[in-house]
Amino acid sequence: MAAPILITGGSGQLAVALEAAALSRGLLVRRVGRPLLDFDRPTSVTEVFAETAPWLVVNAAAYTAVDLAEDEADAAFRANRDGPAKLAHVCQAAGVPLIHVSTDYVFDGRKGAPYVETDPTAPQGAYGMSKLAGERAVAEGCGRSIVLRTSWVYSAIGKNFVRTMLSAAQRTGQLRVVADQIGCPTSSSDLAQAILDIADRLAADGWRDRYAGVYHVAGTGWTSWHGLATATFAAAARYGIAIPMVDAIMTDQWPTRAARPPDSRLDCGKLAAVFGLRLPPWQEGLARTIDTIYATAATTSLQTAG
Repeated sequence: MAAPILITGGSGQLAVALEAAALSRGLLVRRVGRPLLDFDRPTSVTEVFAETAPWLVVNAAAYTAVDLAEDEADAAFRANRDGPAKLAHVCQAAGVPLIHVSTDYVFDGRKGAPYVETDPTAPQGAYGMSKLAGERAVAEGCGRSIVLRTSWVYSAIGKNFVRTMLSAAQRTGQLRVVADQIGCPTSSSDLAQAILDIADRLAADGWRDRYAGVYHVAGTGWTSWHGLATATFAAAARYGIAIPMVDAIMTDQWPTRAARPPDSRLDCGKLAAVFGLRLPPWQEGLARTIDTIYATAATTSLQTAG
């Protein structure tokens, strides 16, 4: 039997998208999460790796509660640095490539232009600091590692900005959304396809040292949170929802525990140069996600009615 791809992240939106995309390609995968694989129990990493005997590992597990990380920094670092470090160690020992997912929050957002991979990092909160520490731990621990920084990830499942907006619209006719933070929205399904395209290259060519390193992988184009909210409602209007008023506000009108980068746009040219990949425009990924959300809701409604 062919060796599988080991996907960490349990029921997280990217892990689920990766498994679905892999299965649609006929790939053998094993998606795992807590309690079976728990970064707070390092021995579980070794055990699951040994049981699975993968040819590739994709680490989609992370502590992503940006504000809560300010009060739970130790937990964030265990999940985002120590766990990936252990994963890198077992991959290195077995000669297995590791694809590790990171974030735009490693930057302070003050460059004023899209970030390239070699730009200086300057995370502004515990979450970003823990993710940057994880990048370094993976690079140091596994010579066959690829770090993918992404941004503003959303999905038809789980907790994310798009679903939060749609839920809020059911409760109120007027919303206030920050308009002075900009970035590159990324569909989890588009991100998953890009990761599997990289996997296909590794399977076809074998490992090449030039593949190692950091890459930016995000939806093509950019917008603000306010722009993403209004685009979400415009796409959802096709399904007859009442579109709320969306007031544009500034960051200081919506204080949060952790600072967010005001401009975290990512330049994804390196991904295109090395792997020949570019994600679709973010508007396309959003439209497909909205379609999935409402198709799922309609199916659930029909099943309930039946």
